[in-house]
Amino acid sequence: MVSPFGSAADRISRHSGGWAVLRKRLQTETGLRVIDAGFTAPANINFLTSLGHSVFLADLVHEACTGNWMDGTDADGNPVWNIDAFLGQSLKFGARTFDVVLLWATLDYLPEPLVAPLVDRFFSAMNPGGQVLAFFHTRPGGEETAHCRFHLTPGDEVEMQLAQSFPLQRIFTNRNIEQLFAAWSGHKQFRAKDNILEVIITR
Repeated sequence: MVSPFGSAADRISRHSGGWAVLRKRLQTETGLRVIDAGFTAPANINFLTSLGHSVFLADLVHEACTGNWMDGTDADGNPVWNIDAFLGQSLKFGARTFDVVLLWATLDYLPEPLVAPLVDRFFSAMNPGGQVLAFFHTRPGGEETAHCRFHLTPGDEVEMQLAQSFPLQRIFTNRNIEQLFAAWSGHKQFRAKDNILEVIITR
């Protein structure tokens, strides 16, 4: 299969039902606090701040996959992760609370021990009614699983661009997603044709 990306600099535009819904909220409310959990994109910062929102940046996949978060091994020889250190370094926002998290496909690329604690951290850091936009791959292989950065647009599309190469760690089923976000008040799914499931989860 030929990659849809001619080069790492190319961007692929895709319709995003989740972004279309969230964008309307961002364009009608002001003063929201937003976490962008993907590779830093200056255009995203400019877009969100132009709408009157504040932005906290956290490139969580890069931090998780390149940082030294191992803290020895357990009795069975399995690595022990210093989860508190990872969360403290990557999400260092003190007592501030947030209204929107652009999580993108982060959870698909995180090492397993970090997934549930990260979701719990977002739950505790979000205001009631806060929303998370998450993407989940529905196939374990193919060009669509390449790790990408996501660029916001003023329309119903997001632009995908190849980012630092990290392997897909897992595929979440609908049941997995429901269990992971069981403490949240609800979620809405948006299915696309490119083997990516989009979900808006509400605090």
